[in-house]
Amino acid sequence: MKSNTLILHTAALFIMPLQLMFSVFLLLRGHDEPGGGFIGGLVAASAFVIHAFAFGQDATRKIMRVWPGDFLAAGLLLALASTLPALLAGQPILTAHWWPIPLPGEGYFKLSSVLIFDVGVYLAVLGTITIFVIGLMEAEQ
Repeated sequence: MKSNTLILHTAALFIMPLQLMFSVFLLLRGHDEPGGGFIGGLVAASAFVIHAFAFGQDATRKIMRVWPGDFLAAGLLLALASTLPALLAGQPILTAHWWPIPLPGEGYFKLSSVLIFDVGVYLAVLGTITIFVIGLMEAEQ
């Protein structure tokens, strides 16, 4: 099922990239402030849902380039991998670890197991919601 309205087509083309950028902002902001992997994944999934409503599930699958189940699997693996540093250090399973990565110039990026977990949640939520919506749209046909 796809919509034939010009307004929805135009809005989907403009809103989708903005929603995806905002979802990444929410993901990266989320550990100490509102946001995180779950809400970021929901915002990203809603971008693909709007595209699917406007252009159909086949066009949405084409722009995703990856089956949503692969996003789900990768997210679960990342969330699981984020527990390994704590286990290897003999600490409780979700103890946070940080690794400073030097940036060009005089700065550092602090990669953390928390960010890896949040990215896993982001991908798992994105995959789950898009699987549901695309499956429902296919069942309707």
